[in-house]
Parts: sequence; structure tokens; C-alpha cells
Amino acid sequence: MLIVGETALTIEDVVAVARQEKKVALPSSEEWRELIQRGADFLDQLLEEEGVIYGVTTGYGDSCLVEIPPHQVNELPLHLSRFHGCGLGQNLDLITARAVVVTRLCSLARGYSGVSYVLLERLVWMLNENVIPVIPSEGSVGASGDLTPLSYIAGALVGERDVYWQGKIIPIAEVYAAKGLQPHVMRPKEGLALMNGTAVMTAIACLNYKKAEQISLTSTLITAMNVLALEGNPSHFDEILFAQKPHPGQQNIAAQLRDWLNSEVQTEHQSSRLQDRYSLRCAPHIIGVFEDSKVWLRQFIENELNSSNDNPLIDPVNLRVLHGGHFYGGHIAQAMDSLKIMIANIADLMDRQLAQLVDYKMNNGLPRNLTGSSLERLPLNHGFKAVQIGVSAWTAEALKQTISASIFSRSTECHNQDKVSMGTIAARDASRVILLTEQVIAALSCACVQAVWLKGLDTELTPVLTAFQQWVLQSFKYVEEDRPLQQELQTLVDRFENLELFSSAILS
Repeated sequence: MLIVGETALTIEDVVAVARQEKKVALPSSEEWRELIQRGADFLDQLLEEEGVIYGVTTGYGDSCLVEIPPHQVNELPLHLSRFHGCGLGQNLDLITARAVVVTRLCSLARGYSGVSYVLLERLVWMLNENVIPVIPSEGSVGASGDLTPLSYIAGALVGERDVYWQGKIIPIAEVYAAKGLQPHVMRPKEGLALMNGTAVMTAIACLNYKKAEQISLTSTLITAMNVLALEGNPSHFDEILFAQKPHPGQQNIAAQLRDWLNSEVQTEHQSSRLQDRYSLRCAPHIIGVFEDSKVWLRQFIENELNSSNDNPLIDPVNLRVLHGGHFYGGHIAQAMDSLKIMIANIADLMDRQLAQLVDYKMNNGLPRNLTGSSLERLPLNHGFKAVQIGVSAWTAEALKQTISASIFSRSTECHNQDKVSMGTIAARDASRVILLTEQVIAALSCACVQAVWLKGLDTELTPVLTAFQQWVLQSFKYVEEDRPLQQELQTLVDRFENLELFSSAILS
């Protein structure tokens, strides 16, 4: 059980809830409950005494000077959710939508948004009952937060949108009826608190980060297999060599390659091949960029995750209304723009390694295109030829996606939102780059296993590489005669998407 509101959440917490590996609960302490209540009570007090609160008794954004008549104040949150119901594009899948809900809950449960305990309870109910709003992916400029996509959470709470439930998409009104529940009645500011934040981009960033970690691990395993299959020079990963360039992540990748190649004896003497091509020799330098960036990427993502990022904030301790711009997703935008470059570079690294494997002119004795056919049928078979073309296409598309989204700020909403983050577009772009790279590493996983088999090196693999080989062979059979590989590749992609490599015993 994950308690939301008590301590800071991690990327792994969000991923676990998104994947239905953990249920959630609110803190049981009276102190936390009183903090939430004080914020709601303070809002009520302000309404009675002053009568003017941005987004509660006024219009939104550029309309902040438009006063809402007292008898219409309670309708305002409903209108906010309705007029933002204009999202388009593919819907976020169930896992991503769950990540969004728990991310928004994490922010609101900090107590600085002025929402009621009842609202937080309903969000917990959504997660634990797996009644999850269907959220279109497009329509956010990343400031003021993710207004349009988050309106689908607000709309579902009040009974007006569709949800994922029991494997179907249905109106939430039907779920409420089946459960005997009434729609949530939003208090003043609850619509704004739900919608004016960075939960969509941050949730996607959490999922992207974990998939990127898996890509880093897999590409290192593949590199080790390819060094063996191509009879590469393991002294390129020498410990003393890497001590002279002290990037810790880069050094860790080199250390893994040394361990997995078990190359202590080999590195004592120069290989007959003094220098391998860069796609083998420089693999730690390319994968290591992500490994060395993990600290700041995690810091950016988790700080955003554990922040109060709507506007205005309601200070329940000092009883103040704080107007600011915490809805601005600049840190997530920067993290995701950077991440997609790092991951696309790994895709390119893998593409270059496959180009070596299939080309008889530089694969050190492997058959053309890694075909496993008999000598008699060799002219007929083409093995991984088309797979290499596909990998080239997926890599090119990944590289094309790496232009920064955050530099495309544009003035919106009557020039009130005159500088925006584009953080959600950056996060979505990074997701696309990650999926394309997973397709690349699925192909490379098959190719490196095939290459080791063709060289007859199965018995020379270290335990970690043997475990990886067996993991791949759960979804892939060695190619002897040409056959369609689409289904095997897609199965591996799906396993990468489900983070299955992390749940395997490969590194245990």
C-alpha cells in the first residue's frame, strides 16, 4: 500500500501504481487531515470576508478581472472542466492515465491547493477501483500546466466523461450508477486545483525514465554479445583506461562490459584487432551519457512530482493566497528534451552495431545477413537483411524526433500565457523516441543472440549473458530458413514496454 501525502513519492512509486502493482491510501494522521481541512476552511473564510479570489470568484487567465456573481461561483469549476473538454489525438493508455491520476493526487495531497478531503478520497477510489479517466494526449502547451488533458479527470469526477473500466471505455455515469455513488460536487477552486498543474507531463516522464533505464541496460547487454560475436577487442573497456576519464556512469558501463565479457585475461594483451569501430569501442561513452544524467533527470522529475504546482496556492499554515507560476513545466520539458536525445543516440549506436553484424565485409566471419541456413541454401536466404533496413528506418525516425519541443514556446490565451513550456509535447516526443528505440533493441536482441549462435559461442557466455540469451529466446527462435519476424519482434517490444527485463533474474 502506498500512502500518498505523507512522504515524497518516487518515480518507482508512480510506475508501480500505474501498473496496478500497488494500491494507494491517504495518511491516517490527524495532523495531515487538519492541514487539508485548514486549506478548505481558509478558502471558505476568504469567500465570506473578501469575496475576490482568482479562479474562484473571477474568470480564468486573461479573464481574471471578470467578476463572477456570488450565485454563480459554485458553477465556475464545472464550466472550467467543460470548456477545456477539447482534447484530441490518441488517448493515453490505461497505464499512463493511471500515472497521471496518482501524480495529480500526490500534488493535491500536499495540502497547498485548498481542496477537500472528499476530493482526495474520490481520486484514491478511482485508482483502487481502476476507474480511470480517458485522457486525450494532445492539447497542452505545458503552462498553465496541462489544463485540457487534466480537465478529463475533473470531468470524470463530476460524472461527465468516459473512463476505462473492466476492459472497456464507458461513461463514468454508468460506473457511478453501478457502484451506487453520486458524482463529486466540486467546491470553489477544486476545478482549478485539479487542472492547473503539470501532472500529465510528469506522469509520462516517470514512465519514460524507467523505460530509458531498461534501454540502457539492454543496449549494454547487446554490446557485450556483439563484442563476442564480432571478435572485438575487450581491452577497449579496460579499468585503468576508464579511470582516466572519470564520468561515473560511463565507467559503470565499461565495468559491466568487463564483467559480462569476463575479459581479465584478454585485456592483459593487445588483441589482434587493435581498434574496433566506434559503435563497439565507444559504447560506454554513448550509453554513459544517460547513465551520468540519471541523477539530475530523477531530481527534476521527482521534484516536480512532489510539488504543489497549481495556481494560486493556498497556504494552510500562514493562511495566505500565493499567486505564482508553479504550473510552468520547464524542468520536465528540459528533462524530456534531453532524454530523447540520449535515447535516440543509443538507437543509433544499436543501428550501427547491426550494420556490422549483417555485413560480411566487416562482421569477422559471420554469414551474410546472419542467415543460419545450410551452405546449399545460403544463396536463397536473406536472414536479417530486411530487419536491418527496418532498424535503420526506426532509428532515423527516432533521430528526427529529437528537436527540442521547449524552444517552440508561443504566446497563447490572449497573451496572458505569453511564454509556455511545451513540456507535455516534449514528454510525448520522448515516449515516441523510446518506443522506436525499443523496436531497435528488440531487433538487436534477436540479432546478437543469432550471431553468438552462428559463431558457436553459447558455451563461452558468462552467466549474465546466458540469462539474457535465454530471456530473448523465450520470444525468438534462431533463424535458419527465412520467415516473417514481425510477431517475434513485436512480442519483444511488448515485453520491453512492460519492463519485463527488470523483473527477470538476469542481474541476480
